[in-house]
Amino acid sequence: MSAARLLMTALLVSILLAGCGFHLRGTQSLPEDANYVVIRSVEPHAPLARSLDKRLEVYDIEGGSNYPTEAQQSFVVIELLPEQLERRLLSVFSTGQVAEYELIFGVRYKVTFPGQQPIPAYFEILRDYQDDPDQVLAKSRELDLVLDEMRREAADRIIRRLPSQATQTVPVQ
Repeated sequence: MSAARLLMTALLVSILLAGCGFHLRGTQSLPEDANYVVIRSVEPHAPLARSLDKRLEVYDIEGGSNYPTEAQQSFVVIELLPEQLERRLLSVFSTGQVAEYELIFGVRYKVTFPGQQPIPAYFEILRDYQDDPDQVLAKSRELDLVLDEMRREAADRIIRRLPSQATQTVPVQ
């Protein structure tokens, strides 16, 4: 393939992507007028709150469970409501014991941006989980690992949703 043809192909792909509204996600997850995230939880020491606090570091966002000490800082408040975990039966062994579950991890929270009304949000994360009654201890540990992974994914999703939630805010009156 010649260099000119390769250049024309790249140019055409770029025009098509720009024309359909595609754009790369930025690294900035907070609106410009906020520079700190406060994590509040209805349950003290909630695992999701700890996971969210750790994930803020990965996204290079300042935050934590304490309000900032400097009064001039504007902050976003994420209030986590109790997490929900449900199990839906998917299959059973010939003996009638449960072989496989679908785990449904429900996350409810409210986000409050500076000078705005709180925005309630909810989403679910689904995972299949195979149960083995002969290996109860190993399966218990595996369930803990799956729940930790689901909480990490939930924290990532909360952080990635912040920019779109910032655009749908309603001023406090």
